[in-house]
Amino acid sequence: MAEWWSIEVFHGDKLPASRWKDAYEDELTEAAVTNGALYWEWHEFSYGVIFEVCFRDEEQWDAFVMLPTVRAALDGVPDPVNGLLVYKGRGGAAGPRVPRKPKPAPGAAALELEEPRKRRRIRLRSNAAEVDRLLRELDDEPLTDPTRSDPARTDPARTDPAPGDPARRGAAASAD
Repeated sequence: MAEWWSIEVFHGDKLPASRWKDAYEDELTEAAVTNGALYWEWHEFSYGVIFEVCFRDEEQWDAFVMLPTVRAALDGVPDPVNGLLVYKGRGGAAGPRVPRKPKPAPGAAALELEEPRKRRRIRLRSNAAEVDRLLRELDDEPLTDPTRSDPARTDPARTDPAPGDPARRGAAASAD
């Protein structure tokens, strides 16, 4: 699979990168073609120039970069300290070689909801034994969300009647 490589040259204090391109363009293009380049392009930007070249494999690129003509061109950049980048891939703002993986779309489908609980409402007037049975049944039901506690079970001010004591008469029992 063919791979792109880039030589990016930035302007120097005394010499613009376009002058460097004018001086070395023919030599670099000829060296690339004679060493198996499939395609090449020159780009000029406000900050400098980019020479993009496509080779069949990395070995051809390595042979190209080791040529004396290419070494002389790389040594002759306007700013030898901060003015040269040589890297794999297309230059400038070409973006990544591999597209990003799509992220899941946010929405209601991202979170599974728990099943709705059956609501019970019981109205009792005077049957204390039935109220006691329902209260015991409600205490035996597990909580649906273990991270939340039932305030009726953890409230120290609430006291449950003793097992033999009758529940209050006329009270309505309700459970959600």
